[in-house]
Amino acid sequence: MFTRLGRITVRRRRLVLALTGLFVVVAAVLGTGVFGSLKSGGFNDPSAESTTAMQVLDETFQAGDANLVILAKAADGKVDEPAAAAAGTALTERLAAEPGVSRVASYWSLAKAPPLRSNDGTRAIVVARIIGDDKEVSDTYDRLAATYKGDQGGVRVRFGGVAAINADIGSQIEGDLAKAEGISVPVTLVLLVLVFGGLVAAGMPLFVAVIAIFGTFLALFSIAQVTDVSIYSVNLTTALGLGLAIDYSLFIVSRFREELARGVSVPDAVVRAVETAGRTVAFSALTVAAWLSALLVFPLYFLRSFAYAGTAVVVVAAVGSIVSLPALLAVTGRRVDKLQILKRRPAVAGRNGFWHRLATLVMRRPVAVGGAAIAVLLVLGLPFTKVNFGLPTASTLPKGTESRVVSEELARDFDGNTAEDFAVVLADLGDPSARTVELDAFARTVSAVPGIARVRALTGTYAAGAVAAGPDARSADFQRATGTWLTVTPSVPMVSGAGEKVVQRLRSLDAPFAFGVEGRGAELVDTKAAIVSRLPAALAIIAGITFVLLFLVFGSLLVPLKAIVLNLLSLSATFGAMVWIFQQGHLGSVLGITATGQLDVTMPILMFCIAFGLSMDYEVFLLSRIKEEHDLTGDNTHSVAMGLERTGRIVTAAAVLLAVTFIAFATSGVSIIKLFGLGLALAVVMDATIIRGLLVPAFMRLAGEANWWAPAPLKRIHERFGIKEGDGPTSERELVEVGRR
Repeated sequence: MFTRLGRITVRRRRLVLALTGLFVVVAAVLGTGVFGSLKSGGFNDPSAESTTAMQVLDETFQAGDANLVILAKAADGKVDEPAAAAAGTALTERLAAEPGVSRVASYWSLAKAPPLRSNDGTRAIVVARIIGDDKEVSDTYDRLAATYKGDQGGVRVRFGGVAAINADIGSQIEGDLAKAEGISVPVTLVLLVLVFGGLVAAGMPLFVAVIAIFGTFLALFSIAQVTDVSIYSVNLTTALGLGLAIDYSLFIVSRFREELARGVSVPDAVVRAVETAGRTVAFSALTVAAWLSALLVFPLYFLRSFAYAGTAVVVVAAVGSIVSLPALLAVTGRRVDKLQILKRRPAVAGRNGFWHRLATLVMRRPVAVGGAAIAVLLVLGLPFTKVNFGLPTASTLPKGTESRVVSEELARDFDGNTAEDFAVVLADLGDPSARTVELDAFARTVSAVPGIARVRALTGTYAAGAVAAGPDARSADFQRATGTWLTVTPSVPMVSGAGEKVVQRLRSLDAPFAFGVEGRGAELVDTKAAIVSRLPAALAIIAGITFVLLFLVFGSLLVPLKAIVLNLLSLSATFGAMVWIFQQGHLGSVLGITATGQLDVTMPILMFCIAFGLSMDYEVFLLSRIKEEHDLTGDNTHSVAMGLERTGRIVTAAAVLLAVTFIAFATSGVSIIKLFGLGLALAVVMDATIIRGLLVPAFMRLAGEANWWAPAPLKRIHERFGIKEGDGPTSERELVEVGRR
């Protein structure tokens, strides 16, 4: 199949390039609209109690949580002074009249409620709910921010709350994307010149990168029209697309130049590159896409969006590498070596190469070297045993961002955090007025829970278990409802361990009616539960795919098991480093992050799926050469050393280039993007050094001939259905070349 594809590409090379150019133009025009189609949520389980309670609150009472918090500071003096009070009252009334805004309340409209005023009396809170879906909320917020931010007579206004945080994250990500590309592209070009020695050859991977980047935007834009896609996927899948494009094209171009160096004609060199390296690229794309599909078992659309978008990105990068790039190589021909800056001699694998010497050294003392490497990985992974999972908060944004500053001031300078109010929803009560005693008793019980500052119910405000008179909260819609709710103000941050305990205590209360807890703390509890409950299925899918695919390639039982174990070791060390940096705060000042004592709950599984897939690229590439040499010589030790030597330079170059791409995205001001970029860069480097350079040769030396063993029935299955590289005379010619070396 790949031989035919290569021949068709050579024969129709100009048509292929014309269609590629048309695709890039269309993708650039349509794909750049992706930012208006993505959503900032996706961290909650649609079937969880918190989600159901929130839906009841929205649909039955039209009274969802406030998602906009306005911090109004008196222009001169205190918020109780006449000028500030008049300006604050006017601001509240104007916001209440805005389209798309409901449930506006403020310090001035609620009889100067003390919790809505700062401890020093200079600032006061206005809370509101912007109604509609994510797009409508975003549009309304932009309009309100343009109108109300800044000086409003006697008060100066700043915006916070979920709507403001989401808007700032979107804006930050869009700017970070351009910055990351501005860093990664020139650095990558320099490294490619060092790898290939010339500008023309170095430009080939960038050609595929352009296809992948714009193709990524178009894929995300298209997918977002039919399902929810997280805005975080822009940076993350763009990084993946850019990295894979360079990775895949590096294999293709290197093989093409290798064939030319052997004296093969340009058309035959292109065909040979497609049928060998192209086959490896296709297998890699299949494996990465398959591992990403494991994310579909999770109900959170933040994770599911990476399964959809990531698969599309992998396909674009692979097609660009095995179709568009060979067409360009067919047109360029031997001019691929023009504009040489560094004169490089063709690499010849032999016994004196660095990777051969390293493998030989390791295999002389496999127990000592392998044991030391495992010990290092286990030590690096120890911090992960103390991981504390959380959800993105305002601290995700860079210091000084307005919504983050407002959030910090609300937590620091106000008694009780009104901005984190959540609801306890009581549905299907019949006539609420007939159950006043029960409701009153339940409200008192809720208010006595540690971590709760106030409870506002039907006819009063309950603080620390004691009744305090307050305004009647009923409205016409409220009285007609078949249930009611309690609005709870916590005294602790809800996206924290303390907030989780508050939710758990509330849910354990006895009541004569059904109730549900919603809000950010409840979302965290439910999100953790959703991920933990489905994690075994995701891991089973990943392990099953790994075992089956590697068995089909190598016909061995031990090789797939070894790959799974070594990758788990490598990734646990990566996760340990991420906890040490992002949760515990080490190197925080250097990296520009604020440690919150938590690690985003969705990141480990997302990074696991992506890093596991990427590591298999190098695993298969290395093991294929080892297996090829073993089939030729039957010498296990020699085969491992020669396999490592033949793949060492190109895999190292691919790993460095991929790591540079991820590190560039780690410059993002959004900590969750920084975590992803730095974590994957570390995983790639660790896989290319400790795993490939030390543990693989040590393990394979100890296993000996058992590396390639399988029961006879499975051997027959492999012989019939196995994936074999190369075909016919071409493969034989390569074996002859190997023998000459």
